[in-house]
Amino acid sequence: MQINQSLIFGHYRFDPQTKQLWRAKQEVRLTWKALVVLGHLLDRAGQIVTKDELFQTVWPDTVVSDAALTSCIQELREALHDNARKPRYIETLYRRGFRFLGEVASSQHSVVSSPPSSPQSSVLSLQHSILVGRESDLAFLHERLAKALNGERQLVFVTGEPGIGKTTLIENFVFGVRSREQFGVMKSPKSRVQSPKLQTPNSEPPSTPRWWVAVGRCIEHYGVGEAYLPILEALGRLCREEAGNELRAQLQQHAPSWLVQMPSLLSTAELEELQRRTAGVTRERMLRELAEALEVITAERPLVLVLEDLHWSDVSTLDLLSMLARRQERAQLLIIGTYRPVEVLTRELPLKGIKQELQLHGQCEELALDFLTEAAVGEYLEYRFAVGAPGRSPLQRLAHVVHQRTDGNPLFMVNVTNELVAREIITNSDGHWEVQSACADDTIGVPENLRQLIELQLGRVSPDERKILEAASVTGAEFSAAAVAAGVEHSPEAVETCCDNLVRREQFFCSQGTNEWPDGTVTARYGFVHALYQEVVYEQLSATRRSRLHRQIGEREEQAYGERAREIAAELAVHFERGRDYRKAVQYLQHAGENAARRSAHHEAIGLLTKGLELLKTLPDTLERTQQELDLQITLGPVLMVLKGNADPEVERVYTRAQALCQRVGETPRLFTVLAGLRNFYNGRGKHQTARELGEQLLGLAQRVQDPALLLEAHLDLGGSLFSLGELIAARMHLQQSIALYDPRQHHSNAFICGGSDPGVNGLCNEAFTLWSLGYPDQALKRSHAGLTLARELTQPSSLCVALGIAALLHQLRGEIQATQRQTEEMIALSREQGFLQWPPLGTVMQGWMLAEQGQVEEGIAKLRQGVAALRAMGAEVGLPYYLALLAAAYAKAGRVEEGLAVQAEAMDLVHRNGQRLNEPGLYVLKGWLLLARSGDNQAEAEGCFRHAIDIARRQSAKSSELRAVMSLSFLLQRQGKKEVARLLLAEIYGWFTEGFDTKDLQEAKALLEELSH
Repeated sequence: MQINQSLIFGHYRFDPQTKQLWRAKQEVRLTWKALVVLGHLLDRAGQIVTKDELFQTVWPDTVVSDAALTSCIQELREALHDNARKPRYIETLYRRGFRFLGEVASSQHSVVSSPPSSPQSSVLSLQHSILVGRESDLAFLHERLAKALNGERQLVFVTGEPGIGKTTLIENFVFGVRSREQFGVMKSPKSRVQSPKLQTPNSEPPSTPRWWVAVGRCIEHYGVGEAYLPILEALGRLCREEAGNELRAQLQQHAPSWLVQMPSLLSTAELEELQRRTAGVTRERMLRELAEALEVITAERPLVLVLEDLHWSDVSTLDLLSMLARRQERAQLLIIGTYRPVEVLTRELPLKGIKQELQLHGQCEELALDFLTEAAVGEYLEYRFAVGAPGRSPLQRLAHVVHQRTDGNPLFMVNVTNELVAREIITNSDGHWEVQSACADDTIGVPENLRQLIELQLGRVSPDERKILEAASVTGAEFSAAAVAAGVEHSPEAVETCCDNLVRREQFFCSQGTNEWPDGTVTARYGFVHALYQEVVYEQLSATRRSRLHRQIGEREEQAYGERAREIAAELAVHFERGRDYRKAVQYLQHAGENAARRSAHHEAIGLLTKGLELLKTLPDTLERTQQELDLQITLGPVLMVLKGNADPEVERVYTRAQALCQRVGETPRLFTVLAGLRNFYNGRGKHQTARELGEQLLGLAQRVQDPALLLEAHLDLGGSLFSLGELIAARMHLQQSIALYDPRQHHSNAFICGGSDPGVNGLCNEAFTLWSLGYPDQALKRSHAGLTLARELTQPSSLCVALGIAALLHQLRGEIQATQRQTEEMIALSREQGFLQWPPLGTVMQGWMLAEQGQVEEGIAKLRQGVAALRAMGAEVGLPYYLALLAAAYAKAGRVEEGLAVQAEAMDLVHRNGQRLNEPGLYVLKGWLLLARSGDNQAEAEGCFRHAIDIARRQSAKSSELRAVMSLSFLLQRQGKKEVARLLLAEIYGWFTEGFDTKDLQEAKALLEELSH
């Protein structure tokens, strides 16, 4: 037997002579090179060790690649359950080398053929992986993981008060997952229970799965307004890891609307292509895309997704969690979310209702962490200090005192223990820990609660450290040294040195690797060891200092991000608001609102933009403020239209206010956008004359500046309004000019003006309708097909719904049931998939018409009524007279004449009130037939209706409507014995047509004409 010195760190003991690493009684087996690297890092603990130095030490006189060293470091991290981004032991310093963190103690031990029965020295200070009293909780998580590996997706909420150990529990669980073993519950030396033996890299079983482990955190400062913040953080981190290209490729294929939210992962060309592909994306599409992508990704590689501090979450993230939990498809997915119950209850957060609903249906589980027992506190102390004595040991007495003072709150327990070490109530002599007799139940003299204890510890740091802590608390739970440096006006290197000292002393901070800003600044990144530390430090700041720090840090981050500052707009908005630079705060609130809108997070977008409008009131009433308010209102309008529909009164209020602001600013491009928004509102309301007047104003503005994009929109909007008013020749002229100006490479981004759909698709589809009405059924069909083709090429769901809806209506007008059904079914499926509100009611109307045409009249009536009711609920009256006409016709088929007449009268009232004259001839024809169905004595009145319809159709040049009206009059004249008059009338209109002879109307006209000729 010989006596050797061992190096003690954390739970581990390293023998420099034999190059053996032990964890308690168990040897951790590693390759020889990895052990040599570890020995050198331990020997230089706290110092930067360069790569060259390690190469010379471990591979002398041998040329090896960086990969060899990287492999050793990775092997060590796996064995030590270390995390490269939040290292406890081995820190990577960008372009500088590596550093061993934490305290390293040395002690003597006997070198024998087997491990010693017990270590003679234990850890010097807290390591975050010490976990006691949580065996059942850890087992619970591993049971849920086993279910997830079986394809049963799992959602677990880990709850408890601050400091209860939520993060520590999950870190231990995650380390176990990453090392493919159930590891992390620390047993005391007394228990003699060992962890499962670690697998060495050379003995890894082939069946071991490869894991995705992603971690995201909600942030109190700006989490509520930053849509999907923790999800994007988690995905972004995974994409930047070694195997991140695999995930990035899966997202590009299955969830492009998510990848486009992470522009730093994309080249300029890739970003532009994804922006084109995802233009007009809806919230529902984003949710569906990620859900399906995760199912594909986890088919081969399980995913553990950890989302911390959900009590600070945005609504969109919670909606995504709910959707993921409800899906029935197979997924090797375990989601673990943490939150503080008291925050959820006192602030009435939406998380409360979502969790209760999921629990009710067995779609989530809650793991509520309790306080530690006195026995668990004793276990922690015994493991940490390994002090023994005859009878009732000093640690047993100390455990009672600590438990009484802390109630078993783990974070409080650790801090009280650290305080006892600092006061030398627990002392270390030559690697042996002793509890002084002065430690009586009522004399330990530590504060009564955790916050007071943190404040006491804060009072002991140096003035420079205090300043850095304060600046760090302003940046949030995680921060970069460069941001803090801006607040304290030190160099980033000086801040890093101070932070590293705190990390080594395990006070306040932990290291989280490095961070690179867009301006090329590379800096170390740190985090508070617990959110409570950040909260306490932040609360102690004076209002003046807090404001100054926010402003300085915001300015530095704004400078660092430059043109990409919009990517962190929500964070900058908070800094500038709390820094009392309200002008910049409003500017970044608008950018944050735009970011949320691009993610289809409309609730968050409205909240951010509304906050910007409120904050704007604090600024002087200047032209600049007017321009800023105008920008906010213009951004808010489309979001409201998507969320509430074009016809919502709030849309009118926003655009009316914006119009008033434009009069003060006098800027044409923004006035054009405002008038286009108002025109969309009035068009949705069916107020076509008002919409026409606005369209004429738009055309005047566009002609004044001769901007092709504005001219395209103006001709399109005016053409659409003229069509509804029955001015078909003028409508077609404007639509043709719009189509001629359209270039898909330039104008696909104009969709926001066109109500969310492509102007080229809108132009083609509107012209298709116009051509049908003018009497060109085949040309109309070709235009409709062209619109469909363009919409599919653009891969814009909103545009495709427009094209499908118009195509369904066109086939319905042509009397083609099967074609109508095909387009309707695709439109309904796409609308539901994407969450479009305006198109499903049209689909329901089309389904009702088809049922009635196929003899299922009552079922058809029910569907028609359902579709009309849905449109009315949205306040949408555009097209409503025609849909009411279809319902009235179905009533006529069912013999319910009086109900049919009532609905026809309602539709006619809408036409006269809103000016939708296009439908007027058809409604008069319908009334004539209903009058005849009521009584044969109504022939004169019916004839008047038919002749009136013919006159209106001729004034409109609406040949298709004229044909139907003439056919109706001819039938009546035939019944009256006036066959020749009927034949001449019908022959004239039938002879006008040059195409469409396979359509139902022209075939029926031909048959009637032949009948009248005999």
